Amino acid sequence: MRPQLLGSDPACMAENAARLAELAPAGIDLNFGCPAKTVNRHRGGAVLLDEPELIHAIVAAVRRAVPAHIDVSAKMRLGYDDDARLLDCAHAIDSAGASELAVHARTKAHGYRPPAYWESVAQVRQQVRLPVIANGEIWSVADAARCREVTGCDALMLGRGMVRRPGLARAIRQAGAGAVEPTTSYSDAAVAALPWRRVVPLLADFWADVCTRVERRHRAGRLKQWLNYLRVAYPEAQQAFDALRAVNDPDAISAWVRRVQALAAQATQVPVTEDVI
Repeated sequence: MRPQLLGSDPACMAENAARLAELAPAGIDLNFGCPAKTVNRHRGGAVLLDEPELIHAIVAAVRRAVPAHIDVSAKMRLGYDDDARLLDCAHAIDSAGASELAVHARTKAHGYRPPAYWESVAQVRQQVRLPVIANGEIWSVADAARCREVTGCDALMLGRGMVRRPGLARAIRQAGAGAVEPTTSYSDAAVAALPWRRVVPLLADFWADVCTRVERRHRAGRLKQWLNYLRVAYPEAQQAFDALRAVNDPDAISAWVRRVQALAAQATQVPVTEDVI
């Protein structure tokens, strides 16, 4: 697990990173990419991309506060309103001692609107010493292949594509190993890598987590939100979305989850508790 921090005060960021390091995480990530208005208004996330000197100070302070064996990574966008300071920010992160850098190939102003500007990620990769991870608009195995070709990056970060098709990472890996047939559509490859009967345990785990973290009145909306993504690839998710569209009682949804789990367990010999990601 790699927890993520965001903020604009180098001392506070370093103090929190040091406390996180006591929990022995796989690494600590610094967020310079979040486009949310509330986050940016409080000087966190992408708004700092207009201040590469401050970004350098934050990364350097965290790096000093964290033992050398714990990686300190960062994620950034191409910029805030534009990409004029893209390379300045990338160099700031690199020279401050970060272990790796993930680049979302859009500015804050772009939001999540396509396209992703992978060519700009290639510029960053050519200009810095640390490993660069490409992120943005990777929805399929074909997108992953094109992104790697354009950016020159071996490593990719998946976001909404994995929410829509939880098997996408596995499908990309299988394609790299030659396990995906040329006649198989890339969308089908992702679904085949993780069929619906194996998505169901993930839904159950997600719902259990929602029930422990989210206010009762908001819980149903969280599950429906994920089903809304999943129904692009899974007909079963469309059926589930339709069945739960008017249901807001968490107890009723819990009962539905138990029924769907039981049906999925009957449909396969694979234990529902197996790690499938």
